[in-house]
Amino acid sequence: MEETKTESRISSLLLYGAWFVSLIAMLGSLYFSEIKGFIPCELCWYQRISMYPLVLILGMATFKNDLMVPRYVLPLSLLGGSISILHYLEQKVPGFGGIKPCVNGVPCSSEYINWLGFITIPFLAFTAFLLISIAMLIITFKTKDR
Repeated sequence: MEETKTESRISSLLLYGAWFVSLIAMLGSLYFSEIKGFIPCELCWYQRISMYPLVLILGMATFKNDLMVPRYVLPLSLLGGSISILHYLEQKVPGFGGIKPCVNGVPCSSEYINWLGFITIPFLAFTAFLLISIAMLIITFKTKDR
């Protein structure tokens, strides 16, 4: 019985943490575009389309302590993470060029930030998607045991 309470508490903390990560990612992307004036490329928009709903979904799930939310969150976070990897490869691997080159606006290969030589905006987005996905997988495996 005590172990179940602890597992439930851990799952609740992971849920709250995933919501917090999604909120920081959304606010970070808005900071870069609205305050710093960085114009998002096409792949950035797809990553935003995957991240922004997670703030609402995870926020509601955190409020209601809904541990069944991974079935809704995992597809979005895995899709967004995949787009982030593709975008990062387009930025960092010479000649990668992407599957479909960006034709309008900012090219997807441009780097607005390049902290420590490898941290770019798609890298930050991938980190957020990865943390959310890991939290959702842990919640899934913990609730499956009950």
